[in-house]
Amino acid sequence: MSATKLPEVWLRGPLVDVPALLQPVAHALLQAREELNELMEGFPEALLWEKLVGMASPGFHLQHLTGVLDRLFTYAKGEVLSEAQLGYLAAEGKRGENIISVADLVNAFNTQVDNAIAQLKATDANNLTDWRGVGRAQLPSTLIGLYTHSAEHTMRHFGQLLVTVKVLKQ
Repeated sequence: MSATKLPEVWLRGPLVDVPALLQPVAHALLQAREELNELMEGFPEALLWEKLVGMASPGFHLQHLTGVLDRLFTYAKGEVLSEAQLGYLAAEGKRGENIISVADLVNAFNTQVDNAIAQLKATDANNLTDWRGVGRAQLPSTLIGLYTHSAEHTMRHFGQLLVTVKVLKQ
C-alpha cells in the first residue's frame, strides 16, 4: 500500500458516535462515496446519459443512488415518502428540462451520505429490530433491515456505475 493511499474505510477503525451494529453500514456508504468521487472526477458531461446496450446510464445510477438512500432512510424513520421524494423517484434516469451536471449529481450523493451518517449516529441501537413499513404497501422490514439494505443497494449500484463509466470512457 502506498503512503498516500488510505486503507478501505472499514479498516480505518470505528466511526465516532455510530452504534457498533451500524458500523458496517456507515463504512459501506463512506467507501462508496470515496470511490464514486474518484470515479466521476473528470467524467465527460456528454456521456452522463449514455446507455450501453440498453442498460442504465451513469446519470441514472447517480440519481438512483441518492434517491434510494433518501427513501430507505425515510422509511427507517417510520415515515412515508413526501411528494418531492415521489417526484424525484419519477424523474430518476431522465435528463429533465434543467441541465444536471456530473458535479451536481456527485454533490447530491455526497450530501445524502452525510445525512445518512448523521441519522445512523442518532439511531438508538435498542430499536434496530423494530418493525418498519416499506413503500405504499408497507411491506415488512426492520430498522436494521433498511439500513443494511441501503448499504447493499448502494454498493450494488456503485458497481454497475463503475463498469458503465469505465466502458464509456474507453
